[in-house]
Amino acid sequence: MKYDVCIIGGGPCGLSAAISVKEKGLSYVVIEKGNIVESIYNYPTHQTFFSTSEKLEIGNVPFVNEERKPRRIHALTYYREVAKRKQLNIRTFEKVTEVQKKNNTIYYIRTKTAKDDIYEYEAKAVVIATGYYDNPAYMNIPGEDQNHVFHYFKEGHPYYNKDVTVIGGKNSAVDTALELQKAGARVTVLYRGEDYSKSVKPWVLPEFVSHVNSGKISMHFQSNVLEIGKNTVTFDKKGNRETVKADFVFAMTGYHPDHDFLKKIGILIDHESGRPAYNPESMETNVKNVFICGVIAAGNNANEIFIENGRFHGGLIAETLAASLL
Repeated sequence: MKYDVCIIGGGPCGLSAAISVKEKGLSYVVIEKGNIVESIYNYPTHQTFFSTSEKLEIGNVPFVNEERKPRRIHALTYYREVAKRKQLNIRTFEKVTEVQKKNNTIYYIRTKTAKDDIYEYEAKAVVIATGYYDNPAYMNIPGEDQNHVFHYFKEGHPYYNKDVTVIGGKNSAVDTALELQKAGARVTVLYRGEDYSKSVKPWVLPEFVSHVNSGKISMHFQSNVLEIGKNTVTFDKKGNRETVKADFVFAMTGYHPDHDFLKKIGILIDHESGRPAYNPESMETNVKNVFICGVIAAGNNANEIFIENGRFHGGLIAETLAASLL
């Protein structure tokens, strides 16, 4: 199968890029390892977005929502509708396993489906819009690989009447702690920062602080986790070694891009920031006709690029490709 553009990743920014290149008259395919906006599907069940609905819009399709800030279910419904209305060419449950340059003008893309079928594509350009949510930032401490330790949170119900430790102090950790407490878990939060993170959503922080002040959530600042045991978590707090009981542990320590995948294509990665080398005016990387789109452009700093600004990358890419391929 041959296309002008192969877009790897079917999240909001990948879909936005697909709409932009389609409007320029370029042939394209979107390849997504799950279903569309898989990362949003994997958000906690009751997740509320930072952004208002209009800032999540793509393809000039209005995101009409009765609430000021949409929740996960609203976003899933909206992006499905966009894909349907725009009749986007999306290959779902198909993972890209290889991207190689066939010659000076063509890229070879190899994929594998959930049922182990193999497909091959050729494209004049590749857009990587894979995000970062699939790659947790591991702490690399003893016990982190146990079955009761998680880096993702879905909902609180299974942890009713259990002792649960949440590691981290930013939005994902705060949201997780609140949902667990609401479901009846006994929650301890361990955070290495000296105070509440300034990045926590301003409409969420007061509720969290209230729960801490009332003793409903136990909060430990300046706490570095040393080891996760079978039923405990051991941490250093201001030079003192302490232990808390933990039936389950949620290590909400952040995520990062798949640097190995980018490096195999030949994309240079800044060692300090994890940021890929690219031209911000076109989103083209140091590899000719290979582009990045969305939060992956931010490297390790996932708080720099969101859907609301990453959705515009597709337009820059489409303009560049229309000038060079048409």
